[in-house]
Amino acid sequence: MPDLLQQILGAADAHGPAPALTGPRGTTLTHARLGARVRAVAHRLRAAGFGPGERLLFSVRPSPDAIVLALGTVAAGGTVVFVDPGAGGELFAARVALVEPRWAAAESVLYAASAPGPLRALARRRGVLLPDFGALPVRHVRTGYWLPGVPRRAIPLRALTRPVARPDPVPPAPDQDAAIVPTAGTTAAPKAVVHTRGSLGAALDVLATRCELAPGTRVHTDQLLLGLPALVAGAHWTMPPYGFAPAARPAELARGLDGATHTFLVPADLAAVLDAVERGDVALPSSLRQVLLGAAPVLPPLLRRATALLPGVEFLAVYGMTEILPVAIATAAEKLAYAGPGDLVGAPLKDVAARVDERGELHVSGPNLARGYAGGPEFTEHATGDLARLSADRIVLVGRAKDMIIRGSTNIYPGLYEPAVASLPGVAAALMVGVPDEIGDERVVLALVPAPDAGRDLAGRVRAALPSLIDSAALPDEVVVLDAMPVAGRTRKPDRRAVREMFR
Repeated sequence: MPDLLQQILGAADAHGPAPALTGPRGTTLTHARLGARVRAVAHRLRAAGFGPGERLLFSVRPSPDAIVLALGTVAAGGTVVFVDPGAGGELFAARVALVEPRWAAAESVLYAASAPGPLRALARRRGVLLPDFGALPVRHVRTGYWLPGVPRRAIPLRALTRPVARPDPVPPAPDQDAAIVPTAGTTAAPKAVVHTRGSLGAALDVLATRCELAPGTRVHTDQLLLGLPALVAGAHWTMPPYGFAPAARPAELARGLDGATHTFLVPADLAAVLDAVERGDVALPSSLRQVLLGAAPVLPPLLRRATALLPGVEFLAVYGMTEILPVAIATAAEKLAYAGPGDLVGAPLKDVAARVDERGELHVSGPNLARGYAGGPEFTEHATGDLARLSADRIVLVGRAKDMIIRGSTNIYPGLYEPAVASLPGVAAALMVGVPDEIGDERVVLALVPAPDAGRDLAGRVRAALPSLIDSAALPDEVVVLDAMPVAGRTRKPDRRAVREMFR
């Protein structure tokens, strides 16, 4: 059975002196150095008291240090819990309570910016409400130089990566929990997906094979779903600058891709890059062979444009979700050749099973399926929330069974937030809808119906209250006030489709 750590360390041993990972600041680790540092971190964490089954809150931006620390934590028998400290204090606290960590790791700058003091005040003025990371009652690991606000006894990553002559062995353990990823949630009902070393290893295998990653290829991305398969395949992973947004800086993307063979983009980013190519502002390098697209629907009009402008590049639309990734991959040629109704996402990948239930909802399972949600029962399959049909063993999406909105790479579940919004003073009803644009991304519109005593500027007051009420990733792009909420059916349920049509 695949095993994330065995695959990464095996590749490190096999491809020793070849470049493995280059960070945003240009620092490069060879495969051998990467493997040695992962083993050293695991060895020294254990020596510091980190035991099997420990959970470590993890808030370090993509970099070689982040990869080494995350993999070393898993190699030590622990689980990495990816958290966003900008999610809002109450939701952050709820997520911490859900996973009950005894350790935390963050960049020194995060400790400094979240501790009481001038940096925290500055962050607050810029709309970022950070919980006091250093005040968490856990053991701390820091990356970067010590700064005021960093707990005095925090272990520096630099100390953990010092060479170890005889590091502890890392035996196979595909059933070990490896990563916990929050998917959505409220303060009352936080939710997070638990992946094992085996489920992640299976995903890496599929992606590395389908993307034809091998020694000599180079991926340029900050996405683990492409970067980790590259490491497994003995390829070279280079990272863009922190917080890089391809849509805002297509010329910088082109420079980063020089010599690269693969990258990952969300559809909205690809559209902006194509605009720049069309204007003649940038030219993507001839080395580029494949672009993976995902995190939102990849629609034919965008692919038609992309293949016309970049005929030498293969575009692969990846369909999957946090619970199981990938499920299917379709080429641009397959999607453009499909003339039927719905969105073709391709045939289920090797060992992935797909079925459609009596209500039309797609269910999937396979070795890359997560163990389950934290604190919940184990998955046997995952109900995707997508309505689908199987056509010649290929999956065609025809709608949504759930009301999930996809904006950029974020899944937003309106039902988690609408009750909280509707409880605000002056609000009689609240409904969140996703309004699709021409490239398949969605704009989040929050529709309000005022209560009789709502007073003036209800939209403004609700907009001001939202950051402390709901996940920052779910904040609406637009808040509108309606005289009445459209309803449908005998039960007169709020009609999401009608609201969506009002703002197309």
